[in-house]
Amino acid sequence: MKFLELISKRQSDRLYTNKPVDKETITRCVEAARLAPSASNSQPWTFIVVDDIQLKDKVGNKTFGPLKSFNKFVPQAPVIIAIVMEKPKIISEVGGRIKKKEFPLIDIGIAAEHFCLQATEEGLGTCMLGWFDERAIKTLLNVPENKNIPLLISLGYTPHNYKHRKKIRKDIDRVMKYNSY
Repeated sequence: MKFLELISKRQSDRLYTNKPVDKETITRCVEAARLAPSASNSQPWTFIVVDDIQLKDKVGNKTFGPLKSFNKFVPQAPVIIAIVMEKPKIISEVGGRIKKKEFPLIDIGIAAEHFCLQATEEGLGTCMLGWFDERAIKTLLNVPENKNIPLLISLGYTPHNYKHRKKIRKDIDRVMKYNSY
């Protein structure tokens, strides 16, 4: 598959079958994320693969609440990936303070997209999630109190008749400028 074709195919999927995802496929997705670039090569991430059905359901149920109707699809995904933010290298941390940039969050975003693109290549669907009860999920996954989980990714096979949505994006002339704003 050509790269732009792969990017066009990758979308936020919100419907999954109960077909399990084998560990080798999951490992290839994590490997793609692991190989992502990061500021000062800090690699400020740990990927927790949640595939135990009972634990996965508990984590999935912490992505929504009684007043929040979105993310109700998450428990049906056979796998949830929790990305834990690790302490960056000191040079990245100091540079981030000087430049007022959260380099570890940028790095995790890049790694997460690498994961999702590999999953797409593998015929899997994904959805990155930023809305969830982090404290509860940290407890469920035994994540130390001093660490954060900035992203979850749902992972699984979508039904064969699941619609691939046309990407609606701003025209390139609105988002690309040469030499000046």
